[in-house]
Amino acid sequence: MLLSAILLGMAGGFHCVGMCGPIAFMLPLDRGNPKNKLWQLGSYHLGRIVSYTAIGLLFGMLGLGFRLFGIQQQLSIGIGVVMIVLVWLPRIKLSPGFLVKWYYRAVSGVKNRLGAALRKQAPGTFFLSGILNGLLPCGLVYMAVLAAMTTAGIWEGGLYMALFGLGTVPLMTAVVYLGNVLKQKTRQKVQRLIPVFVVFMGCLFILRGLGLGIPYISPAPVVGEVSYKVKCH
Repeated sequence: MLLSAILLGMAGGFHCVGMCGPIAFMLPLDRGNPKNKLWQLGSYHLGRIVSYTAIGLLFGMLGLGFRLFGIQQQLSIGIGVVMIVLVWLPRIKLSPGFLVKWYYRAVSGVKNRLGAALRKQAPGTFFLSGILNGLLPCGLVYMAVLAAMTTAGIWEGGLYMALFGLGTVPLMTAVVYLGNVLKQKTRQKVQRLIPVFVVFMGCLFILRGLGLGIPYISPAPVVGEVSYKVKCH
């Protein structure tokens, strides 16, 4: 499953170019000094990965709760179904009142802080920009978060999201150094394949939850996997 994190990140890199690419272009990089530029860009990517990892730890803990209650398989099936449904449902425009107001306030606050950070050239600007960038709403990040919930525990959830972030690094870096690496039509063609990949992942999660006894794909459930030891003094 960890391999799927890297693949989702790499496939999502084409999506990130369109969504986060403008932010990367706005970074106040030292373009006259290649070493400084590389260090600054690396700090930005590290900030994004730190945010993704923190989110993964949080949702890995939530997934662990489901595991302790013995419904990890049902969770895997449910998340697989949700991933497929979200891809194939027609895009529905939601009114601002659909989500709670605090969510919009939080997103607006992150955007404002990111804008302020991009206008500075302090040493921590790039790392902070990466952290804030990682907190912005993104459909593919949501997909990765759902996947992180099905991992074995807290640290596995964090690792899943960290690998997802690493998968987005190569293309995002290439865009900064090479500009428009791929033509618009090529990017559009690749982006059309992303939903297919998400559906494929959704099917894998469903198979995993069914516990059909297929090694690495749908392992049989382990009876008594979680146990407790109580010591009496």
